Amino acid sequence: MEHIYKDYPLGENVVKVLKDINLEVNEGEYVSLMGPSGSGKSTLMNIIGALDTPTSGKYFLKGTDVSSLDDDALAQIRNKEIGFVFQTFNLLPRLTALENVMLPLIYAHVPKKERIKRAKEVLESVGLGDRMHHRPNQLSGGQRQRVAIARALVNRPSIILADEPTGNLDSQSSEEIMKLFDRLNEEGNTIIIVTHEPDIAAHTKRLVKLLDGRILSDEQVNSASINPQS
Repeated sequence: MEHIYKDYPLGENVVKVLKDINLEVNEGEYVSLMGPSGSGKSTLMNIIGALDTPTSGKYFLKGTDVSSLDDDALAQIRNKEIGFVFQTFNLLPRLTALENVMLPLIYAHVPKKERIKRAKEVLESVGLGDRMHHRPNQLSGGQRQRVAIARALVNRPSIILADEPTGNLDSQSSEEIMKLFDRLNEEGNTIIIVTHEPDIAAHTKRLVKLLDGRILSDEQVNSASINPQS
């Protein structure tokens, strides 16, 4: 990302949400974005995930200038290159875990036999091989988030983008989910986690702090950098 600005009109005024963001994330990194409410981290996440475009500046993903793409091209980038994990899971209640995980492959026009094979593989990889025919209301919160992670993985994306992925989970489930992210990163996945929780950020290897739309600090993770008072 090079000199990213994001403004939103508010009546006759303009709210400047992101102000000259310069950020480079390399393949295989494990990064957390932290900042208080209003710091711009959600807006930055939306731009990284091709859910929104900057007012000015350039965003390159694997050499493609995402900031210049139209809506159809952005949708293709989202489906192919970004795996999303949300706080609220965003699973379709009438579908089984297997069917939920297969959805991105349907949009990518992957043949049905291959869809089933790949969805089963990723569900097994997140420890849900015995729950793939259960619907979301038959699963615990932690299991639902595992389904959401499997769905994020199934298209083999360039980036797994997780927005407060443990926000609706108890402490034990949160720790299990973060250990799963740790393992996925060790296997080579690029992971960016948006969080306000220091114990979640402590799992990552790099911490980017935002304040008032700017990058306040960008450093390798250690106990001092995670201190919520810093």
